[in-house]
Amino acid sequence: MLVLRLLNVVAPAYFLCISLVTFVLQIFLFIPSMFRDPSTTSLFSPALLHGALFLFLSANALGNYVLVIQSSPEDLGKSLNLGEGAEVVADWLDGSRSPGSALPSTHFCRLCARVTQRHDHHCFFTGNCIGSKNMRNFIMFCLYTSLACLDSLVAGMAYISSALSMSFANPLAFLTLLPHSISQFFSGALLSSEMFVILMLYLWLGIGLACAGFCCHQMLLILRGQTRYQVRKGMVVRARPWRENLQEVFGKRWLLGLLIPVLNVGSDYCRQKEK
Repeated sequence: MLVLRLLNVVAPAYFLCISLVTFVLQIFLFIPSMFRDPSTTSLFSPALLHGALFLFLSANALGNYVLVIQSSPEDLGKSLNLGEGAEVVADWLDGSRSPGSALPSTHFCRLCARVTQRHDHHCFFTGNCIGSKNMRNFIMFCLYTSLACLDSLVAGMAYISSALSMSFANPLAFLTLLPHSISQFFSGALLSSEMFVILMLYLWLGIGLACAGFCCHQMLLILRGQTRYQVRKGMVVRARPWRENLQEVFGKRWLLGLLIPVLNVGSDYCRQKEK
C-alpha cells in the first residue's frame, strides 16, 4: 500500500514535469526554428500554424486532466450511510457484512478511501479514481495527450532533421537514431541539447502510443457498456444499444466536449443521478 501511495504522488509529478518540458521545447526551440524558413509568408507560416495547433492540443489535454481530478466520482459510502470507517465500507462491498447487498459496478478504492459507482480503474497519473462522473474527461485527456505527443514528435523530428542535416525518409533512420546519437554524444560530436531532444522523441512516441491504445481500449469498453473493473471481475452487464452506452458517458453535448474541456453536463445519466 505504501508503494501505491508513493506512486500516486510520483506519477502526477512525472506527468506535469513532462508537460512542462514539452511546452518549453515547443515554445522556445521548435517553433522559433520554424520562423527561419524564408519561403513562407508570416501570416501562414508553419510556426504560427503549428503553435496554434500545439496550444489547442495542450489546453485540451491539461484542461481535461484538471477536470478528471476535480470531478471525483461520488462517494456512495456516505450517501448510503454505510459507515464512517473505510473498513466498514470495504466489508459491505465484499458482501461479508450483508451478503448480496453490494450494488453492481461499485468498488471501494483504498487509495481514495471511497466507494464509487461504475468504477473503471484508479489512474495513478491523475491520483484519482475513474468512474461515472469523470470518464468522459479521462477519455478526452488520453486522446489529446496522444495527439500532443504526436505533434511534439513531428516537430522534434523536423528540428533534429535540420540541426543534424539528416533525413527521416527511410523508416530505419528513426530506429537507428538513438544508438547512433549515443555514440556521437559520448565522442563529443553531439550537443547535450540535441541529445536531450532525441531522448524526448522516444519518450513522446512511447507516451503517445500508450495513451492512444488506452483510449481505443476504453472506447471499445464503452461501446460494450462495460468497465475495466467489470471485465476484470467477470461481471455480466445488461446488453444495450451502443448509442445509449456512448450517450451515457459523453452526453448529448459531446461535440462541445470534443472541442473544449468542459464538465459532462449533457449526460442523461448524470441528470438522473442529480435527481
